[in-house]
Amino acid sequence: MPLPLTTAIRPYDWGSRTALAELLGVEPTGRPQAELWAGAHPGAPSRVHGTPLGVLIDRDPIGMLGAPCVDRFGPTLPYLLKVLAVEKPLSLQVHPTMAQAEAGFAREEAQGIPVDDPARTYKDPFHKPEMVCALTEFHGLCGFRDPAETAGLLESLKVPELDPWIGTLRAEPPAEALRTVLTQMLDEGSRPLQAAVEPALTGVYADIARAHPGDPGVLAALLLDHVELKPGQALFLDAGVPHSYLGGLAIEVMANSDNVVRCGLTAKHIDVPELMRVVEFAPSRPHRVEPTADCRYRTAAEEFTLVRHDLAEVPEDLPAGLPQTLLCLEGEARLTAEPPLTLARGEAAFVPAGAPATRLTGHGTLYRVLPGIGS
Repeated sequence: MPLPLTTAIRPYDWGSRTALAELLGVEPTGRPQAELWAGAHPGAPSRVHGTPLGVLIDRDPIGMLGAPCVDRFGPTLPYLLKVLAVEKPLSLQVHPTMAQAEAGFAREEAQGIPVDDPARTYKDPFHKPEMVCALTEFHGLCGFRDPAETAGLLESLKVPELDPWIGTLRAEPPAEALRTVLTQMLDEGSRPLQAAVEPALTGVYADIARAHPGDPGVLAALLLDHVELKPGQALFLDAGVPHSYLGGLAIEVMANSDNVVRCGLTAKHIDVPELMRVVEFAPSRPHRVEPTADCRYRTAAEEFTLVRHDLAEVPEDLPAGLPQTLLCLEGEARLTAEPPLTLARGEAAFVPAGAPATRLTGHGTLYRVLPGIGS
């Protein structure tokens, strides 16, 4: 049967004090609320009548996930659904490939670093491809801009101390130029130059400097493309792509991992050497994802597909055989099952792979996540 979920809220300091509460129709707590998690990651698992979802999956992986999912991903829910409420720029970061995550996790396990140690980089042995789908105007930084374009941006700041980087970006091959300049930007020796650059910044880069004055990520952010999403537009981020989210509300769906390698714009653990190993030094345009006619957002990641349902009284039959997580963000969603389940605004549910046919009706907006295989 569909299982009601009690979701977890992560109170990171970059989160909004009001936006997530308003979205979910609850009273603000007075503290930052950055992320809502709906899933089975051990860092903040959703619960079913008090029991962590992961525990129920461990008891019956085939019934909860289905044989195709277990065969492909093992006995674990392959995706994690989040809602982001970004009020100020969050960490400049990159995600590892599966091989990098496995190696990094094994290395830190061998060193005896506890998984919950703030100084640990790899929380699990999985990669973390992810997609954000905007609920409001949403913007961020994504991927290295063409070095020649970045040279023009730096030149427009009219800070003579930037001339060596401008020359490097124009003269060296793109990958070498990006590696050289990023290395120097993140070096402590660049802090005096940063003090000269920050007053000259404009637009989103000035906003970043005001939120994180003196942070090495302020300079590094100048290498990245600025991307803006309107409600319903989506962006995919694969391994190796540097990025930072700057503001707005969005659905985020990803492989079931919490592996983030950071180099700045955060009070959390920074691991510049590991980021320099993991990041892909190549210019890339932001990878936008267009929904299909039936409002499906598909990516190259097999772990997840996101579906938006604009609910009406016309019923929709949900497919069986795969684990599905549902989150109602507007109105009311009714799951016709035995027993039936109604989701109000802000409520979530998990539909096990072994559940009998489930019909969805109601009025409002609901987001549904399921594995990308067979969907």
